[in-house]
Amino acid sequence: MAEQMSLLGLEDELTCSICLCLFDNPVSLICGHSFCANCLEETWKDKISSLFCPHCRMAFSSKPELKKNTVLGAVLDAYRVKAGISEPVKNPVEEKKKDPDAIKCDSCMEAKAVKTCLTCMASYCEGHVRPHRENAIFRAHQLCDPLPDLMERLCSDHGKLMEFYCIQHQSCICSTCLQYIHKGCEFITADERRFKQKTDLTDKLNMIEGKMDKNEQVITQMKEQQNKLKDLAATRKRILEAEYSQIREMIDRDEKEAMLAIDKEQERGQSKLVSLMKKFNENIEKMERTKCEINSLLDQSQSLTFLKASIDLPSVINFEPYNPRMNLDSKEVIAYHSSAVALKEWITKLMEQSTENRISVLKPEFEKSVLGTGYQSPGILGGTPAFLPNPRDMSYMRPPCSSKPKVLPSKKKNPDRRDTKEKPNRSKNPTQGINPVFSKSMDNLNELRPKTVDIIDINQPASSSAVQNVKRSDLLKYGTILHFDVRTAHKRISLSENNTKATVSDDPANYPEIPHRFSVCSQVLCTKGFSQGRHYWEIKMSSNNFCGLGLAYGKIDRKGPSSRLGRNAESWCVEWFNVKLSAWHNSFETVLENPNPSRVGILLDCDQGSATFYNVQDRAYPFHTFVFPFTEAVYPAFWIFSNGSSVSLCKLNN
Repeated sequence: MAEQMSLLGLEDELTCSICLCLFDNPVSLICGHSFCANCLEETWKDKISSLFCPHCRMAFSSKPELKKNTVLGAVLDAYRVKAGISEPVKNPVEEKKKDPDAIKCDSCMEAKAVKTCLTCMASYCEGHVRPHRENAIFRAHQLCDPLPDLMERLCSDHGKLMEFYCIQHQSCICSTCLQYIHKGCEFITADERRFKQKTDLTDKLNMIEGKMDKNEQVITQMKEQQNKLKDLAATRKRILEAEYSQIREMIDRDEKEAMLAIDKEQERGQSKLVSLMKKFNENIEKMERTKCEINSLLDQSQSLTFLKASIDLPSVINFEPYNPRMNLDSKEVIAYHSSAVALKEWITKLMEQSTENRISVLKPEFEKSVLGTGYQSPGILGGTPAFLPNPRDMSYMRPPCSSKPKVLPSKKKNPDRRDTKEKPNRSKNPTQGINPVFSKSMDNLNELRPKTVDIIDINQPASSSAVQNVKRSDLLKYGTILHFDVRTAHKRISLSENNTKATVSDDPANYPEIPHRFSVCSQVLCTKGFSQGRHYWEIKMSSNNFCGLGLAYGKIDRKGPSSRLGRNAESWCVEWFNVKLSAWHNSFETVLENPNPSRVGILLDCDQGSATFYNVQDRAYPFHTFVFPFTEAVYPAFWIFSNGSSVSLCKLNN
């Protein structure tokens, strides 16, 4: 601090008396006074006949030789560092001095410098360097080629040449720094440091050049491989085109039959609607006639006649009109649809596997390893199995650590998974295509399915010895109270009973437009979200035909087409579409056996990362479990898409 205050007190001595600013390139006269070189040149510019010192008025008979005051310049640089003053902006003429070819002599300021003295810290031309070469006094001075950065080599604190390098602090230092600030530090000379760094850079350069040569060699080899691959690709394409052509022919043939079945189903549905509309029109005509008779009687002015009159209502008045739900969901149509969806999903899963895994999946030996040695493949068509395991149950493709139970396919094929009592009458040559959809009776399913679920014993981890159903009282230990969030409810959803019942209607509710509200699908979330612990709730459905129950992150899309539950990575749901039950997540569907529940329980285990859905009766029977890692809080989510349908959040005391 004392050193800094002593430097800051020299501001007057470091100021040029001409420009009244800090010295810029200070030069000294023989009278001892110093000025800026440019200021002195400008003062003498038009006074060639009478030259004198601007400070003491000492006269000169001829223009004196201006010598750079190197000591004053070093002190000035140190002052600027301590005072936080930046270097003055150099004009283009001064910038040229940084070029080694344009370094001027510090004595005459005109001739080109040929040597720089590291002792005097000045550059000299051929004439002014002669004393250093001829006079023994200057024999100890170190001369070198002209240096453009001479002032940068001076220590900002002491104004001395930084001729040493501190290894510990990795910085250049002068002899004074070495004695005080860096005392005890390991050091080397600046030339030794430069030699070492130059050697390191040379080694790195050699390494880079070697790597570049290897890369060029590899590129040459890869160009040769390009030509070989081109020939191999052409051959492989011809083979695969023939295979895919056969696949397309089989699928096109099956598609035509499916479209024909849908057309027939549409005609039957339209015929039924036409018949019902005709009947309802006849009922309207009968009631219209009765209406006219009543109006005519009301117009009677005689009270006696009015009192004697009697009109009976037509029998059709007791018939409640209804709008039947017409769907293209016959067993034949569902069989076509399910087989197409399952085949697509199975192919998608197959294509996601590596080449080696695809081969192992298609080999009969792989079926035996998964299904047991007693399993017999029904046949081989063209080197591949005549039918493959259920494409909706890809558990045999999952890693061994997957907690989802594995369902083994039955030997009996049934295209309709939802009703195993009847088989659709599809007279089709089995060699025309592969139908990968399987179904089985509940008895066979229970025999083949392992007796485990993801969460069975509420108080203990799932084990292989656990049974599938649990006591409802065990689940109620984790019961929680939920309410629908009116801020998220779609305008078609009406909330009632203290926001515990949600009903869908074609009449929109008068909800305000806010970002949290669903605007595409008739969906609603609950107000409470969960990120840890176990939580259980139950839902009662007015009809389990067209609704979805599940979970969603709070960041789920509310406005776009991907906001539908299960059709994005932020939501999970089980969905009833007519009598079809599916589990959806990230637009992937898994068809499930439909237990036709009227009351569904959901156990959310945030710590284990799972959500289990139960058919609640006298006991709780799990029918599906989602296993997923939680990254944030999840909210109970609901989707109702049938007019008049409703879901209610149950009180858990009954």
